[in-house]
Amino acid sequence: MILEDWGWSAHFEREFAPWKGEQRLPARIIRGEKNYYRVISPAGELTVRFSGKIRHASSGRPDLPVVGDWVVVEPQAEERGTIVALLRRKSSFSRNLPGQRKGREQRSEEQVIAANVDLVLIVSGLDQDFNLRRIERYLTLVISSGADAVVLLNKTDLHPDPQACLNEVLAIAGTTPVLLCMARDEVQLAAMQKYLQPGETIALLGSSGVGKSTIANGLLGHQRQKVGAVSSSDGKGRHTTSHRELFLLPNGSILMDNPGMRELHLWGESADLSESFAEIDALAQHCRFRDCSHTCEPGCAVQQAADAGTLDGDRLASYHKLKGELNGLNRSRK
Repeated sequence: MILEDWGWSAHFEREFAPWKGEQRLPARIIRGEKNYYRVISPAGELTVRFSGKIRHASSGRPDLPVVGDWVVVEPQAEERGTIVALLRRKSSFSRNLPGQRKGREQRSEEQVIAANVDLVLIVSGLDQDFNLRRIERYLTLVISSGADAVVLLNKTDLHPDPQACLNEVLAIAGTTPVLLCMARDEVQLAAMQKYLQPGETIALLGSSGVGKSTIANGLLGHQRQKVGAVSSSDGKGRHTTSHRELFLLPNGSILMDNPGMRELHLWGESADLSESFAEIDALAQHCRFRDCSHTCEPGCAVQQAADAGTLDGDRLASYHKLKGELNGLNRSRK
C-alpha cells in the first residue's frame, strides 16, 4: 500500500515521527460508520475504533477522528486495530453543530465535517436549489477551513439561462473559479479535471439532490455511488449518500463524497468574511471610521456604494447577516 496515493506528505511524516519504530502504523480514515472506521494503512485496509484514551483526552468533538484524518493505529488480528493518536490536520472543514438552540442564545459546538481537504467542490443545482446566499455561506466556510474552492453549477439542462446564473455567481465569488456543469455529460465533467491534482483530496459539498453522487460517479468512471430522485414540488433530494467516504480517482486524486447538508451554520471568525466579501472589504478601507459597522455611520463608503447601486443591497444584507452570526458565535465561545 503506497500511502502517498492517499495524500501522505512530508507534513504527516513529521507528525508521525514520535511513533516511528514502534509497533504502530500510519493510516488514513477512508470511511466512517457509527461505531467504527475503515482505514488505509501499510498493512492494507483495517477496521478500527479509537481508544478510550483519545476520548478522555479530547476537549470535545473536534478532537475526535473524522473521515480524511491521518491517525496512528495499533494493528490487531483479523484486519482490525485501534486508533491511538490523531495526527495534526492540515485543514478542517467545520460548521456549528445543527440542532435545537436554547432560548435565544446561539448554540456553540464545532462539528468537523472533513479533514485534510485540499479543494472543496461546492455544488449548486440550477433548479430550485440555486441560491446565491447559500453559495456565499459555503464560500465563507471553505475559506475558514484552509482549503481552496471551485463552485460547480450543476443541472444546466434544467435552467433556461445558465449563463445568467454563472454571471451572478461570478459577481460574488471573487477569485474562486465557477464552472457550469451537467453531471451526466462527460465533456462538461472533463472541464474540471485541471483542478484535480494527484495526491490531493477533493471534497464534494452541497445540499441533497444537487448531483454530488452523479458527479462522483462521473469522475470515478463507473456507478459507485447511489443516485436518488429529486422532488418536483420542492426541489429537495433524498439523502442517497449516508456517510462520508474517500475514493481514489483514475487521475490519482482522492475524492470525498459527503451527505447533503440541510443546515449550514457558520463556524469561524468574522475576519473570514474579508475574502468571501472582498469587494465590501475593499470599500471599507475608505470608510471615515476604522471600526465602521457599515450600517448608519457618516462617511461609510460601503453604504454610499449601496445607495448608489454599485453594491448590491442583497449582497450587503447577506454580509451583515453572516457577520452577525459569526459575532454571536464568537461571543458564545468566550
